[in-house]
Amino acid sequence: MARNDETESPKRKRKGASVMVWLLMAMLVTGLGGYGVTNYGGRVAAIGSVGGRDIDVKDYGRALQAEMNALGAQAGTQLTMQQARDMGIDARVRQQLVTQTAVDDAADRIGVSVGDGRVAQDITAMPSFHGAAGGFDRQTYKMTLDRNNLTEAEFEAKIRDDLARALVQGAVTGGFVAPAAVTDTLYNFIGERRGFSLLVLSEADLATPLAAPTDADLKAFYDANVAAFTKPEAKRITYVSLLPEKLAATMPVDDAELKKLYDQHHDEYVKPERRLVERLVFGTEDEAKAAKARLDAGESFEKLVEERGLKLIDIDLGDVTQAELGAAGADIFAMPEPGVIGPLPSDLGPALYRMNAVLAAQETSFDDAREMLTLDYQTDAARRAITDRSEAINDALAGGATLEDLAREQAMELGTIDYAAGSDEGIAAYPAFREAADAANAGDFPETVALEDGGLVALRLDEIVPATPIPFDEAREGVTQAWRAEALHKALLAEAEAMREKVAAGTSISTLGVVSVTPEIARNGFVEGAPPSLLPAVFAMSEGEAKVIEDKGFVALVQLDRVAPAEQEGEGPAALKGAIAAQAEQALAQDAFALFARAEADIGGITLNQAAIDAVHAQMR
Repeated sequence: MARNDETESPKRKRKGASVMVWLLMAMLVTGLGGYGVTNYGGRVAAIGSVGGRDIDVKDYGRALQAEMNALGAQAGTQLTMQQARDMGIDARVRQQLVTQTAVDDAADRIGVSVGDGRVAQDITAMPSFHGAAGGFDRQTYKMTLDRNNLTEAEFEAKIRDDLARALVQGAVTGGFVAPAAVTDTLYNFIGERRGFSLLVLSEADLATPLAAPTDADLKAFYDANVAAFTKPEAKRITYVSLLPEKLAATMPVDDAELKKLYDQHHDEYVKPERRLVERLVFGTEDEAKAAKARLDAGESFEKLVEERGLKLIDIDLGDVTQAELGAAGADIFAMPEPGVIGPLPSDLGPALYRMNAVLAAQETSFDDAREMLTLDYQTDAARRAITDRSEAINDALAGGATLEDLAREQAMELGTIDYAAGSDEGIAAYPAFREAADAANAGDFPETVALEDGGLVALRLDEIVPATPIPFDEAREGVTQAWRAEALHKALLAEAEAMREKVAAGTSISTLGVVSVTPEIARNGFVEGAPPSLLPAVFAMSEGEAKVIEDKGFVALVQLDRVAPAEQEGEGPAALKGAIAAQAEQALAQDAFALFARAEADIGGITLNQAAIDAVHAQMR
């Protein structure tokens, strides 16, 4: 790796970075190399070209694999090549490489390059190539590249291309200034505030109460909305289960074991008197006395804590016994009521103690705890019994036993459930059962599934039950509720429209009901209880205008009271304008670079080798 200071280009601030080189560096750090990007079908070395520059087949494989790994990590799964193609990942990677190669071709054509010295400077600074001593290590450099199927010449050429590309990109994207008209327009839009009055309607606002629905009303509503009263497609599943809660009652109880269990958890049943205490420690006795004098003079304990740079949670000891308070325990437990005492000793120095509450001693006798102890004992015994029986159940299944056989021979509970995705009733309350049911297919061999509480279940998919309307009589209660909700919404809309007409005619909105007033709010503000559509509507209104706002379960009348233009003076507006200008300049620069890259690709001409692309995909399935 030679260094030539005479030919090294001047160091310039890079405004962009090569997609490929950063992908290569990610591979070097995370060990993506070695997944097989070595040969994609004979002597084919490129998936295509732009002008006089080839798009290396290995570069495409590495970039594609890196993108798939990144998205797979986000989704928590490893993407297949087919999934990547369905998501358009392969096309996106090819477009990135085409853009990059077009700029490389432009750099070649206009003679932009960098010297060996700058290439060496960048490579020796990369942490991936540092040895145990902390600096660049040639052996580490060579081994790392070898692991990633790269030669030194290949990698150094890519670094050189990256630096040259950054120079070209910097020349294209530099010097853009956001037009003042754009900055001011965006700032005025963002900075504008509005004040409004909001009257949310409820059933109490109706002039005429809702009438009760007739059977004909309900039947017509049911027929018009039958999809809402249809059971979804479900899997009819037969299952057998052994559950601790069902088996527990059959477990024998040994009083000696219960007493032993009670003794093991003695601290849970017998709790001495405790205090809720906070402790503020001082460096010296005099400091603690001075602080106590300030408290006695009326200053708050919270202020003393704040002055020490602490929060109440930092000094909270929780509920403590007299023994846990050490030498200060006797004095604190002698306090008849909450208050501050001290200075008293602590293991950290003199301290003031605030006692906030007295927690009386609690004692639960063995007889009082017997019922709970019995339940715990039997449930634990049931779990152990299920574990002991699991091997025999698995052996029976392996020997061809049906679920019905298990119910008879292993005393398991047999049941059937129509399971739809998201169901959580009955046995489907167990996540492990739902996971197994989701994965179940017709003809699958039943296997035991361990449940979260120590239980055991095995299941079989019998059939797929198509979506079926719930009979009207069975769905009547739900139909009635839905009919009423729709009727109420329509009635509230009509009432709100009548109110809007009154406001438009000059009536004050405040005379029509309980109104909440928001003096000023930004476009990205939040109004509790209101739908997201409220503020966009408010910012589209004219001052004094009233409008009806509706959403599911929400009807309101809003009137725009005031439009407050964006503030123009001060540090805040100046900072926001600067941020807007920076974003506008960045957007202009990105658009300019995209246009430049597209034009260079058109000039050079794009050629893609579908056979080489397919070869890469075939090795990554």
